[in-house]
Amino acid sequence: MCGIVGYTGEASATPILVEGLTRMEYRGYDSAGVAVEQDGGIQVITRKGKVAELAHTLGHFEMTGTCGIGHTRWATHGKPSEANAHPHTSCSGDIAVVHNGIIENFAELREELVGRGHVFKSETDTEVVAHLVEESYHRMLAEGTGDLRAAVAEAAARLVGAYGLAVMADAEPGTIIACRKDSPIVVGCGETGSYVASDIIAMIDATRDVVVLADGQMARLRPDGIEYYDEAGNPIKPDVTHVDWDLDVAEKGGYPDFMLKEIHEQPRVIRDTLAGRLVAGSLVIDELDMTPAELNLVDRVYIIACGTSYHAGLIAKNLIESWARIPCEVEVASEFRYRNPIITPTTLVVAVSQSGETADTLAAIRDARVKGAKVFGITNVVGSPVARESDGVIYTKANKEIAVASTKSFLGQVVSLTLLAMLLGQAVGRLTGRQIKLLFSELADTAEQVERILADCDPAVEAAADAMVDATSALFIGRGMGAATSYEGALKMKEISYLHAEAYAAGEMKHGPIALIDEGFPVVAIATKSPVYDKVVSNLQESRARGACIIAVATEGDEEIAKHANHVIYVPKARDAFSPITASVPLQLLSRAVAVKRGCDVDQPRNLAKSVTVE
Repeated sequence: MCGIVGYTGEASATPILVEGLTRMEYRGYDSAGVAVEQDGGIQVITRKGKVAELAHTLGHFEMTGTCGIGHTRWATHGKPSEANAHPHTSCSGDIAVVHNGIIENFAELREELVGRGHVFKSETDTEVVAHLVEESYHRMLAEGTGDLRAAVAEAAARLVGAYGLAVMADAEPGTIIACRKDSPIVVGCGETGSYVASDIIAMIDATRDVVVLADGQMARLRPDGIEYYDEAGNPIKPDVTHVDWDLDVAEKGGYPDFMLKEIHEQPRVIRDTLAGRLVAGSLVIDELDMTPAELNLVDRVYIIACGTSYHAGLIAKNLIESWARIPCEVEVASEFRYRNPIITPTTLVVAVSQSGETADTLAAIRDARVKGAKVFGITNVVGSPVARESDGVIYTKANKEIAVASTKSFLGQVVSLTLLAMLLGQAVGRLTGRQIKLLFSELADTAEQVERILADCDPAVEAAADAMVDATSALFIGRGMGAATSYEGALKMKEISYLHAEAYAAGEMKHGPIALIDEGFPVVAIATKSPVYDKVVSNLQESRARGACIIAVATEGDEEIAKHANHVIYVPKARDAFSPITASVPLQLLSRAVAVKRGCDVDQPRNLAKSVTVE
């Protein structure tokens, strides 16, 4: 949630910090601030609002220091305000801290620190870190053993919860200490100095080779290089990750917003995710590190995920049970981790996370491994915690996704999970080589089908958006694969347009939701050709008879559907198993169109952040 950036080197730190924060604003954007070494001390500037507000304010200050840290916030403790914005400082202002995560025992620590005379200036949990470091560091200085790294380590040992920290002290100019537990921190060296951030994107134009700190590891950044330490304080040589995507993935490329750009990148995501997966007529996913014999022993699958990733799991459940005949359950990670699911050594747990750092999903992975399950991760971020803590991983090849509402990552997850379902079917002998080749060919065809949708459906989407723009609520319905697709459509609509939207299996309409329908009430239906098509049409007739405005996503050539719908958005004909890939795209476009017409910020919707690194 929150974005951290730090720099120490030869160049002026402030422009580097602002640029890094701007690139990470998708992680949080209710306030921002920087702390920069200046005239022998630390100067802190914070502002409520987006990074642009901070940048404007900084233009009125002469900040020439070459070492600093910055932060863009998504509020957890304390309302968005300048007082609660990071960086936070010690009582004397000689230590500054930025933090991503949640300190669960901050209330006890705060009470303890206040009792020892510390004065707090904010409502945040983060400020306790600055005061803890202050106590340790000042004691060490008095003893003649002052070492900021040791002081930060001592303070971190008192913390319960998740944290990614960057700390600086005016007594050690040019030095930044970084550490982490359950919250991402990456560090790297460029030509002019050393960098730390929550996300590689903040330093991608300075270096392509970065170190992703593991839990408990620390880094001491200086202008001439970086030293690394393990949890015990011993020097280590960590693994280096090379980043092969370009900075232009984080730029709009002529589109009015990142969301539309990323929707249009989906055909490439499909192709890249499928590349190299079919070898001599068989599916190959070497990264999963399981032999066909081991896969054949799997007798239960859990898919654990949150939000959009959960909806991708619902789609996969249908495919796994259909093609492999293995029982599959899809669970919200935050629920899975707090109950006692039936897990054995032959259970496969599939953890799906766009960012690869979702806190609840990570906790569920750890619980599953303790209980003996094999864990596969599906994520978009190379070297992310989900990737590192899973036994095997499939990368979705979506590249960086900036818009908070996930689009291309979702389709990448659906395609990756579809491959996994096919692989399980192949392993248990329920899908023949001929069937695998046919299915793979049709799955690959969806890339071209999505291109056609993007080229052709704008007028229909705009007309449907006009019919929804003034609504206060909407229903999304479908059956079978369409039901799973409708859940994602409703989420997209509510999160970026703030139009209240709920999704139901269409057969549930008579069990309550139909009571909501009155004249003009929008009902968005997934009505593509499928074994349950006639049932969906029957539900549309029931809704329209009660005055609903029906918006149907239907298969090209289906002229009959126009008799039952006010608006129809057509998609190319596809196998029902692959219909969520094609049907999801017009729902993404529809949500965006409604949001734009309502004057919403489609890339940075209120109260949301791209990466949920806290419970």
